[in-house]
Amino acid sequence: MLLAHMGGPFWARRDDGAWSIPKGEYDDAEGPRAAALREFREELGVEPPSGELLDLGEVRQSGGKVVTAWAVAGDLDPDAIDPGTFEMEWPRGSGRLREFPEIDRVAWFGIDEAATKIVAGQRDLLDRLRERLDG
Repeated sequence: MLLAHMGGPFWARRDDGAWSIPKGEYDDAEGPRAAALREFREELGVEPPSGELLDLGEVRQSGGKVVTAWAVAGDLDPDAIDPGTFEMEWPRGSGRLREFPEIDRVAWFGIDEAATKIVAGQRDLLDRLRERLDG
C-alpha cells in the first residue's frame, strides 16, 4: 500500500496515524474518479499507475470530509515523488506565510503496517482492500 505522510508543521513529529492516501476535493462537474487521478498527479507529481481501478467506496473522516478511494496495482518509486505545496501562516498568529510540501515523504507498507500508519478515518479502506484481494 502506497501512503503519503502529510506535510506541514502539524504532522512533522507524528508517524503512526499521520499517513494518508493521496486525496483532495472535487466538484460535481469533475466527479470523484477523475479527481482521484488528478489529485494523485498533483500531490505526488507523477502519473498514477495504469490498470484497473478497484473501487473501495467512501469513508467519512472525523472532520467530516468524505473520501472516495480506488486501488490500482502498480510499481512506483517513492524517490520519484515531487510533491505539490501549500501556503499557511506559520507560526500561527505571526502574520508570516510559509510554504510547505503537501506531503513530505511516501512509502510502501504491507496492509497490516499501513493500518497503523494511516489516519484513523481511512482504516476502513484498508479493510475493504483486504476483503477484495482475499475474495
